[in-house]
Amino acid sequence: MLTMKSTPNHTGVKISGDYFDLDELNQAIYRVIGQEDQYYGYEGSRMRILGISYEIRHAAQGDRNVDFVFNGLHDHTMKQHGFIAPDKNIYFSTEILWPELIYAVIALKDFVKFYQEEKQFPLWDTHLPVISRFQSLVLDCLQGHVPQEEFGMVLKSFNQPVTVNDYAIQYVDFLNLKYIGMTKQQREQSLSAIAMKIAVQDQDYTAFRNQVLAAAAPHKKSIHEITVQAEYPEDFEW
Repeated sequence: MLTMKSTPNHTGVKISGDYFDLDELNQAIYRVIGQEDQYYGYEGSRMRILGISYEIRHAAQGDRNVDFVFNGLHDHTMKQHGFIAPDKNIYFSTEILWPELIYAVIALKDFVKFYQEEKQFPLWDTHLPVISRFQSLVLDCLQGHVPQEEFGMVLKSFNQPVTVNDYAIQYVDFLNLKYIGMTKQQREQSLSAIAMKIAVQDQDYTAFRNQVLAAAAPHKKSIHEITVQAEYPEDFEW
C-alpha cells in the first residue's frame, strides 16, 4: 500500500510502498502526463513531474531507501495454516521536497483534465484512480502538519480553477531552496503558506514570472528553458 509521511525535519515527504505500488504509480504518471510536447505550455510542468517519477522509479529499483514493514502475519495465523513465513514485507521509499510535491499535485489536475478529454470512458480508466489517490495522500499528509483552519484555506485554493499553463517552474526551485534553508520550526510554521503560494499564484509569483519572461524574450526561449542560477546543496537533512 502506498503511504506518505513527512520527513523528521519536515523538509519533504517520504513516499513508501512495495515494488508494485511504486511501479503502478509510475505507470499512471507516464500515461496521464502524455508525450513530450503533447500539451503546449505544459512541458515545464511535465518535466517537474517526471523528476518525481524518476525518484519513485529508482526507489522501486532499490536505489533509495529499503524498509521492513509488518505485513499482518501473526504467529497464530502461521500455526493455524501450518507454515512459516516472514512477518515483514520489503518496502521501498524516497523523499521528495514539500514544495516540489505540492506543485505536482496541482499540476496533475491539468494533465488529468487533458487525459480525461481524450478517453471515451474515463470513469473506467485504471490510471486515473491511482493519480487521484496520490494527490489525496499528499493532501492528507499535509493536513497532519498544518493547523486545521489553514488547511481548509489550502484545500479551498487547491479546488480553484487555476491552470499551470506556461508556469514559471523556476519558482518551484526558488521555494525548494528557500524551504531547505529554513530551520525545522520555520518549516512547520510556513508549510501552509508555501502551499498557498503555489496554489494561488500571488503577486510574488507574478513578479517572479515576469522576470523569467524578461530573461527568455531576448533569446526567444520558452519560459521553462530558463535555468535557475542557484544550486541545490549536495546534502541536507530530511
